Amino acid sequence: MDVIKRNLMLALACLLPLSVSAANYSIGTGGQSGIYYPFGGALAKVWSEHVPDVNAKAEVTAASVENTIKVVRGDMIAGIAMGNVVLDAYKGEGKFPKKMPVKTLFALYPNLVHTLTLEKSGINSLADLKGKRVSLGAPGSGTAVTSAALLESVGIDVKKDIKAVYLNYSETTNALANGQVDAGFIVGGQGVGAVTQIALTHKIKVLSISEQESKAFVTSNPAYSAYDIPAGVYNNVGEVSTLSVWNVLVVNANMTDEMAYDLTKAAYENMSDIRKVVKMAEMTTPQNADRLQGVPLHAGAKKYLDSLSK
Repeated sequence: MDVIKRNLMLALACLLPLSVSAANYSIGTGGQSGIYYPFGGALAKVWSEHVPDVNAKAEVTAASVENTIKVVRGDMIAGIAMGNVVLDAYKGEGKFPKKMPVKTLFALYPNLVHTLTLEKSGINSLADLKGKRVSLGAPGSGTAVTSAALLESVGIDVKKDIKAVYLNYSETTNALANGQVDAGFIVGGQGVGAVTQIALTHKIKVLSISEQESKAFVTSNPAYSAYDIPAGVYNNVGEVSTLSVWNVLVVNANMTDEMAYDLTKAAYENMSDIRKVVKMAEMTTPQNADRLQGVPLHAGAKKYLDSLSK
């Protein structure tokens, strides 16, 4: 009998970890040379440590569009995405043939349009990109959506007027450095690593967008706003007038209110840990949570945010 009891206890001991183990979840990020990936990694650590039954990890992806699609499919618990992409998904526009069941937990920080070229290229404006070899961003990324829309807004057809290639952040800067492209777009946070690195090894230009171009684009694309990158953010690059769009944490609209509440609460209460990894998280505050207009906050996230003002 003692042997039977001992064996039964051993069997139960083996089963116990399975019964209490946390579910595995992915957070959609981007390439490893951007800000999405370290932000997602830090957030995954916070959720794994502070949300019951959640074991999260950051997943390398092509970023905004892919993340939004995977959230809708239920492949990811959440994804980092540019606000314009999530707005398109919610409205069933752009890359999305119908309205998608998406909501947001909160806004993170603004992405900035970096239109890069080498100082020696002779390219000084968006109009100068006509006829050039241009990286528009990785397929399935918010950068690719933004760059195409921006060029088309100034009369450049990306299928006819340029030699378009689709490269991620590091591929874009490598191709620029090696003379394989004349210019490239990186829509990322201020101080994004890929731009910082090439500015240290090459003389680059970040093209300014004129006030007229900016106003016309924002009128048609209300998720964006004008933004000035201060001089000195990148080595030997002066002030740049460009566009910004907030990144958000997109989730499936069918996520339970309890889960959305717990994820939001854990993130904000442990944001200091995320800020140790990603400086841009200084802008991830309750006051900025609803920066993306047009896509509702998840009810669970809103419940937590409302509790802060009571």
